Amino acid sequence: MISDMAKRPAWFYNEYQQIGTDFEDPAQVATYYRNQTSSTTESEQALVAQLNIRPGHTVIDFGCGAGTFAIQAALAGGRVEAVDISQTMLTNAQKQAVAAGVQTQIQFHQAGFLTYEHKAAPVDVIVTKLALHHLPDFWKLAALLRMAAMLKQGGSLYLQDVIYSFNPVEYRPHIQAWIEQAVVTDDAGWARRDFETHVREEYSTFSWILEGMLQRAGFKIIEAEPVSSVWAVYLCQKV
Repeated sequence: MISDMAKRPAWFYNEYQQIGTDFEDPAQVATYYRNQTSSTTESEQALVAQLNIRPGHTVIDFGCGAGTFAIQAALAGGRVEAVDISQTMLTNAQKQAVAAGVQTQIQFHQAGFLTYEHKAAPVDVIVTKLALHHLPDFWKLAALLRMAAMLKQGGSLYLQDVIYSFNPVEYRPHIQAWIEQAVVTDDAGWARRDFETHVREEYSTFSWILEGMLQRAGFKIIEAEPVSSVWAVYLCQKV
């Protein structure tokens, strides 16, 4: 919970500051859900199958958002800790879990990478999609170290995010090309201003930096898939 921040050192990063109005205004959250076209029931079912989640497995979903993945993991028999800093997001995800009949298999937590306290046994799988970029690099590594501590030996980390793989000296044309492919208006999907705000105010990093962090945190990179020069997927194993 946000009140827990008062118990932390003055230098500790406040990951709740990103909530602002966008992540607590129901209308903005509805827009976010509409625009998250990469997270569909079918795509999350495919991810559950890829990660081989089955009865008896435990999963943490960091930045669970609408809860689509958490629900599919629960339908496959997994027990899920669904973590998000936005209470509005969690409330909507809980409603979806009830509708799917899996509310007893999912525990919802208003927390983030740095504040979620895992009190149960180490888990089999951790998934995080489009969330780690909210942390500056120093705190990304702190988050990865915490996630490694929550995983069983040999457990899997699946990470998907905006991650830059282009040559740093060519950043201008790559960023501009990414922004240019945005839609024109907010009512049709992610707009140009959303991409511009991401680059200006959020903390996406280069693939070579992130890969170094993963290795230092105790992960072996099993698959690294640069979907584009600004988007990547990693499947890692705790070693």
